[in-house]
Amino acid sequence: MHIRLTVMLLIQLFSMNVYSASRPLQQVKIADPYIEMHTGPGGGYPVFHVVERGSFIEIIVRQANWYKVRGPKNKKGWVHFDQLSRTLSANDEPVEFKTITQEDFADRDWEWGAMAGTYGGAPMLSVYGSYLFNQGLATEISITQSIGDISSSILGKIGLVMQPFPEWPYSPYFQMSTGIVDVTPSSTTITPINPKSQFANIGLGIRTHLTQKIILRLEYAQYTVFSSSKDNDNNEDTKEWKVGFAVFF
Repeated sequence: MHIRLTVMLLIQLFSMNVYSASRPLQQVKIADPYIEMHTGPGGGYPVFHVVERGSFIEIIVRQANWYKVRGPKNKKGWVHFDQLSRTLSANDEPVEFKTITQEDFADRDWEWGAMAGTYGGAPMLSVYGSYLFNQGLATEISITQSIGDISSSILGKIGLVMQPFPEWPYSPYFQMSTGIVDVTPSSTTITPINPKSQFANIGLGIRTHLTQKIILRLEYAQYTVFSSSKDNDNNEDTKEWKVGFAVFF
């Protein structure tokens, strides 16, 4: 339940990026003969209204390259960045909109994301947060839930992430971490030998900056669960594949 709530909050971050410009403008003036207002953030949504040159509109929110605006008579709609990039300020000066670049991605301080995949062959969902000490080194905390036919698992881990080439468009990284896995059997007739066990893992992955503050991330990891006891001398090795999205700040 807690993971689902966190994912819902992350989806809101992915879908809505608050408008930001290089100067604190609340209103812009139309310089083109007109701009088209769409019913949604995409070219496939129909145009329902146009705002003529010289009119002022208010920027409400940004989603990728689309802006939700409020025009005259309180009409609200979505306008593409290409049209807004030619708007003017109240002083008839060009408005400069902030565009997130690869350099901004490399210089990020925080990263929050959600990923889905398989853990030991069972479906899993993970949420994580990272703090970057510099462009090449970060610490990361994550919570993962995996639900299988025989048992479900919750993993909490903390580790280090090394990204040797942060300036690359597709940037590889290496991860080392440790944590605790809590196993709950699906049937009351099954009792796990060690419900809670420590684990260590290493992982390889790749990140790429998609648009604005959104990242795509793909990762493979190998886990060693220290589940040995006086009756069982074998540790468990588990593989994990996952892919997901993140926002950075």
